[in-house]
Amino acid sequence: MDGPDHKGLIYKVTRILFEHNQNIIRNDEYVSPSRYFFMRTEFEGDTEELTLLNVLKKELPSDINLRINPKKKKDIVLFVTKEHHCLGELLIRYAFDELDANILAIISNYNTLQPLVSKFGIPFHYISHEAQSREEHEQAILRTLDVYRPEYLVLAKYMRIITPEFVKCYNNRIINIHHSFLPAFIGANPYRQAYERGVKIIGATAHFVNDDLDEGPIIAQDVKSVDHRFTALDMATLGKDTEKAVLSKALNLVFNDRVFIHQNRTNILKTKPYKKAQGQKHLRLFII
Repeated sequence: MDGPDHKGLIYKVTRILFEHNQNIIRNDEYVSPSRYFFMRTEFEGDTEELTLLNVLKKELPSDINLRINPKKKKDIVLFVTKEHHCLGELLIRYAFDELDANILAIISNYNTLQPLVSKFGIPFHYISHEAQSREEHEQAILRTLDVYRPEYLVLAKYMRIITPEFVKCYNNRIINIHHSFLPAFIGANPYRQAYERGVKIIGATAHFVNDDLDEGPIIAQDVKSVDHRFTALDMATLGKDTEKAVLSKALNLVFNDRVFIHQNRTNILKTKPYKKAQGQKHLRLFII
């Protein structure tokens, strides 16, 4: 949950959960310098979610944003073009149940990666952009997405600019990996830009997509050191591992309901994963 800070917010939530016989596993909160409050509560027990949500909304101030999410895998669709490294990383994690998501389908404007995807038994939709306007191409994609109704779209090296009209359909639900340490080197060919500027570090950034190119709320970043001996191609080769790791980290945070978006920034409430005791069968829920 998030909203303007008020006295007693933590007390009210924890009291209501206690009164409804819920067991709090952990509670993480943060108050920004502007007095904006963020809280993520993980709890379990037998409860009717809608009833509990209505009680919380009645007790809490009206300017608090609140929802209850069951602990479950998120339904996602991946977007790719021709590069395989981020896609391959996510497919391997998915195959070994390390992604916290169900990959419903993969969409691409080229069929280059279809043979790779076919090894994992996931539907692959080749939707060419050729001989179509950007709007026509996106309408074809949206028709395909209507079949799957994913919770998130993941741009795993999808090298096309998305229109604001498309973004509105999945507001704050499109995650992109960009191959630079944003806000440096926005747009195309960031490794070439980095080489020409003589940088000493290169990086990768996972962020939510908004109407401005590569300027959405940042979820995760990392860097690698380089020097004058690195060509632009060397930087791109080194950067692939960073891109894979950063995208995987960002997805783990988002899919576990740890990321709050406020004023084009993210606030991330992180704790160590909770291991459910053997034989425990209560429903795990998050107030976020």
